[in-house]
Amino acid sequence: MSGSGESWLSDGLDDTAGAGSGLWVRGVDYMAGWRVARVSADRLNRALLGVGVDLSEVRAVAATDEDGRGVVRLAGLPDAVDRLAQLLEALADGAGGAR
Repeated sequence: MSGSGESWLSDGLDDTAGAGSGLWVRGVDYMAGWRVARVSADRLNRALLGVGVDLSEVRAVAATDEDGRGVVRLAGLPDAVDRLAQLLEALADGAGGAR
């Protein structure tokens, strides 16, 4: 995935260590869960790019929970997340979606 900004890899949005992080448990295959989450995160990031979202401002990030299950987190700057929410709300309104 690539964002339009050159520094998107080091902008801190992938740092989710403070969000529910804990000790790793011996014998739990965290990598398998992360790989599954990575596929989904990449798909969402491609969709975000497709609608003009700058991945240096908001993007999907692959992670795992304490049981090793894949988790996809949405990380972003508040203004960018607000713009994404407006886009999704407009899509829901146009398609008769529930609010």
